[in-house]
Amino acid sequence: MNTGMNKRRSSAPALEWPTAFLALFCYGTWLAAGFLLWPSHPLIALIALALILALQSSLMHEVVHGHPTRSARINEAFVFLPIGLVWPFRRFKTIHLRHHADERLTDPLDDPESYYQALWMHEELPPAMKFLLKINNTMAGRFVLGPWLSSVGFFIDDAKQIAAGDKTIRRAWLLHAIGIAIVAPIVTFGFGIPLWLYVLVPVWLGQSLISVRTYAEHQWSEHPEGRTIIVERSPLSFLFLNNNLHFVHHKSPTVAWYRLPKLFRERREEWLRMNNGYVYPNYLALIKSFAFKAKEPVIHPALRRTPEPGRAFKPRVRARNVSGLGTAPVPAEPPKE
Repeated sequence: MNTGMNKRRSSAPALEWPTAFLALFCYGTWLAAGFLLWPSHPLIALIALALILALQSSLMHEVVHGHPTRSARINEAFVFLPIGLVWPFRRFKTIHLRHHADERLTDPLDDPESYYQALWMHEELPPAMKFLLKINNTMAGRFVLGPWLSSVGFFIDDAKQIAAGDKTIRRAWLLHAIGIAIVAPIVTFGFGIPLWLYVLVPVWLGQSLISVRTYAEHQWSEHPEGRTIIVERSPLSFLFLNNNLHFVHHKSPTVAWYRLPKLFRERREEWLRMNNGYVYPNYLALIKSFAFKAKEPVIHPALRRTPEPGRAFKPRVRARNVSGLGTAPVPAEPPKE
């Protein structure tokens, strides 16, 4: 399938107009909601802004995968203004492309978007954090707590890496700061929305809406193909740019968002067979089953052990996963004497 995807990407148009128009729509409606809707209908404006920020997050994901042009710099320009405030585009790009190693999906030691933990990592946490992570594995908990747990841990770790001299991360945050220096005055002085309110409603709610999609995107399975979900139908499909068909996206990562539904319909039975039946009809089915019940354990099923006493075991934490906690390479076992 990868060969076919490469051919499809090489024959892609110089400019994918649906995605270009989507970017114009996204930023245009953001300005309209702030300048036109907020003064007369503030509550509606805040909800509309949350939807727009969720859409912009999906647009960032699309740009990470090489759309809407063949130029990475031009593509980055389409999402340069960080209206969602939280994630520097270049950091998101680095983390997300690492996540696309399907054979490592869900492994908290290798997948930076994993919500699982290794047992030895989990046992080192204070009880309060363990409790929060347990709640975070319910759909309601992920909706409310998820944005804070993921972003705070991410900020702390990036700050440490910048302090340690990582110039690439520092540059990513510098570019992000330039974007925020443009967005923040527009929000506060142009729209007239207090920045704290913009953070607590549109930014938080926008990330929470995205968490509806990401909550069950991946699960542990012995077979990599069984680790990625397909949600067949949803009124949120446009907001997620069809990433409810997440298995199709992982197997065809260069295919544009507007082509995914047709690709799925043409080979529906094959897709469902390939991902070992990890399929839901819609997100409502997920909500009914897991609103207040954890779908997956916090501890990764394949990493439910601690090092044997006396063994040399000091893994080097290299990044943060989406739980805001350290990830590390799998430690090599020391030679036996």
